[in-house]
Amino acid sequence: MFQVAKLPDYQFDMTTKPTTESATLTSASFEDLVQEMIVRLGEDPQREGLLLTPERVRKSMQFLTRGYAEDPEALLKGALFTVTYDEMVIVKDIEMFSLCEHHMLPFFGKVHVAYIPNGKVIGLSKVPRLIELFSRRLQIQERLTTQIAETIQKVIEPQGVGVVIEARHLCMMMRGVEKQHSAAVTSSMLGCFRNEQETRSEFLSLIRQRPNGI
Repeated sequence: MFQVAKLPDYQFDMTTKPTTESATLTSASFEDLVQEMIVRLGEDPQREGLLLTPERVRKSMQFLTRGYAEDPEALLKGALFTVTYDEMVIVKDIEMFSLCEHHMLPFFGKVHVAYIPNGKVIGLSKVPRLIELFSRRLQIQERLTTQIAETIQKVIEPQGVGVVIEARHLCMMMRGVEKQHSAAVTSSMLGCFRNEQETRSEFLSLIRQRPNGI
């Protein structure tokens, strides 16, 4: 039986749900909490392969949730340009990685974004950056989809916005129902994308087309 170093007296009962208040009272470090989790899972935190795990987990979680520190509206307003173009702008097949807020397991896939300008456009690189900002938070796919669409609609006030996300969820693939080939598809249609069938159909048709030599 391995020897476990004595941990500080901040032991939590994992069978009870912590309140927001109690979650802010502990003086334990992130590393302390990860070490306790390792112990509660039945492992030895002093084992060679686990010695640096608490620090690595902290750094990993800080990276994977760094979107909380960024302002999505400021991001888009930093690259807003006046144009007379009023045809559909599509940025598709944008890779996305996020953490499911229910199990803190990854979900990943592709995002397709389109909008029809109304005198303003945003720099193309800002669309993937906006997706990155919202996906680097604890998320559900449905909310992620609407956040992207609503932010673009609010900041540049286009004629309409369409967002489609196709993703696979490890909480379904490696636990629970364990279905390996299922995918979730969500969409958010605003403005003319919601009100005009022709505009919505054009968007959905274009994102289904595969790039030809690009």
